[in-house]
Amino acid sequence: MTKQRTINVGLVQQSNSSDIKKNLMKLANSIAELAGKGAQLIVLQELHNSLYFCQTEDVDTFDLAETIPGPSTGFYGELAAKYKVVLVTSLFEKRAPGLYHNTAVVFDTDGTIAGKYRKMHIPDDPAYYEKFYFTPGDMGFTPIQTSLGKLGILVCWDQWYPEAARLMALQGAEVLIYPTAIGWESSDAADEKKRQLDAWVISQRGHAVANGLPVISVNRVGHEKDPSKQTNGIQFWGNSFVVGPQGEFLAKAGNDKDENLLVEVDLTRSENVRRWWPFLRDRRIDAYQEIVKRYID
Repeated sequence: MTKQRTINVGLVQQSNSSDIKKNLMKLANSIAELAGKGAQLIVLQELHNSLYFCQTEDVDTFDLAETIPGPSTGFYGELAAKYKVVLVTSLFEKRAPGLYHNTAVVFDTDGTIAGKYRKMHIPDDPAYYEKFYFTPGDMGFTPIQTSLGKLGILVCWDQWYPEAARLMALQGAEVLIYPTAIGWESSDAADEKKRQLDAWVISQRGHAVANGLPVISVNRVGHEKDPSKQTNGIQFWGNSFVVGPQGEFLAKAGNDKDENLLVEVDLTRSENVRRWWPFLRDRRIDAYQEIVKRYID
């Protein structure tokens, strides 16, 4: 019988302001709170240091980017070591002059960088002008080994792509993690807002089921104005959640306030679920060659 292995996971769903220092202190307090309650793995939302700056295209915004290692990795590395937690962060990386990435950095319990993941799928939609800022990732879909296990880190727009989740699973990821920044535009009708939120949740629950893995999704919350005033800004919808390997909800936050969640995740349950539903066994890898095409004409 497989020995049970569980981890206590903390999620920080936070509203942000234009004051980066205050945002950092707010995050540090949440990390301390969750660690004090027994969290071993703590996950932060996408681009958590600042406001979500991709609502407009502004070259001066590149000044927010940092090298890795850099000031933010020093800050979060110290917190990870202080509280002896594995910490998943999301930073605006300056790789070289004129070359920037949306990068998740994972710290192990001693404060060292266990690994990083550069966001692969980059959106370019009204209020989400990420292609202006971020070069697509070039590190592939590779899980990050930590003292708690292998973490399949993906970022926001990646969550809509089953290929990304599958490739993480096929390389031994024990959990899929999505730092996220997504919300509503105020002009959308109420029924459309519900469809969007439902689709977001369903897609990620589907990744859990298809791969027999827990999924952790951490979204930001609160309203952020559009500096250009071309739109009414974004109302980030929160709803951060954790599901098990059958898509079952283990924890879920609301949509209108800061919230720290703590949930126990049973990593050994994936073994049992994959025995009951052996999707990986039954994959027809001999018949999937055309999946690498943009479209099959």
